[in-house]
Amino acid sequence: MTRLTATFASKHDGLRLDRALADLFPSHSRNFLGRLIEEGHVSVDGRVAAKVSQHVGEGHEVTVELPPPAPTEIISQEIPLTILHEDANLVVIDKPAGLVVHPSAGHADGTLVNALVFHVKDLSGVGGELRPGIVHRLDKDTSGVMVIAKNDATHRALTAAWNTDAVRKEYIAVVYGTPANAKGTIDAPIGRDPRDRKRMAVVSGGRNAITDYEVIERLRYASLLRLRLRTGRTHQIRVHLKHLGHPIIGDPLYSGPQWKGIPDKRVQKAIASFPRQALHALSIRLPVGVFEAGVPGDMVKLIEALR
Repeated sequence: MTRLTATFASKHDGLRLDRALADLFPSHSRNFLGRLIEEGHVSVDGRVAAKVSQHVGEGHEVTVELPPPAPTEIISQEIPLTILHEDANLVVIDKPAGLVVHPSAGHADGTLVNALVFHVKDLSGVGGELRPGIVHRLDKDTSGVMVIAKNDATHRALTAAWNTDAVRKEYIAVVYGTPANAKGTIDAPIGRDPRDRKRMAVVSGGRNAITDYEVIERLRYASLLRLRLRTGRTHQIRVHLKHLGHPIIGDPLYSGPQWKGIPDKRVQKAIASFPRQALHALSIRLPVGVFEAGVPGDMVKLIEALR
């Protein structure tokens, strides 16, 4: 069991114990530290702390005992992964289309998290459990770069930086038609679709959402776009491109069989046979470096067929 010790400063005087500990030990979440208090792992001036809400004073000494991370119930599975980068704190992968990120109802195993538990041998725990820290998510049928934290401190730091200028996320997508402007910004709030709770939509009162786009190449009845996320809302790119009037080819939620109205039969066939949304997370820039995932083969073939 790891032991942390410190002395409360004047700025901590009168604070709740859990808040003071979160300030002293920022690599651990306040919720996690609160659980340690409740479980009797925190002592102030030699006495076990009674509750998270007790107040502390300047000069009091605190000891926190960190138990080893609890074993996770997630099954370790040997699922192939393309690892782009790995160090002591994080791992960056190129997620293939078709891979669900988290175990859930209908996907008890066979997920990215199951694969990570198998491949990553030096997890030091996130939130008190021996598990990978998912910083962000990609939809099942979206491919590309994903960043995973190996420990609590990295998970907290990345989460805090995620929707700031410290992190830059770029995607590519193949969409129906061509936007009127070669470059632009979609600034439209996103919330639950009031007509279909399984979908998101641009709605009044939704959460702030901003996406920058650029037309990379005009294709036959379609375009290849580069997109930059300034915020990270559920289905943000998919919803914003539908709102723009140029939904992503193959998107089962936000586009339909528009290919049926295309007069070129070869284009019709190429689009109709594409099995997923044509969306790929191309790169992520972090304070520690830039990580890129090459365009997957299925999207390369689609783009070539539409040229």
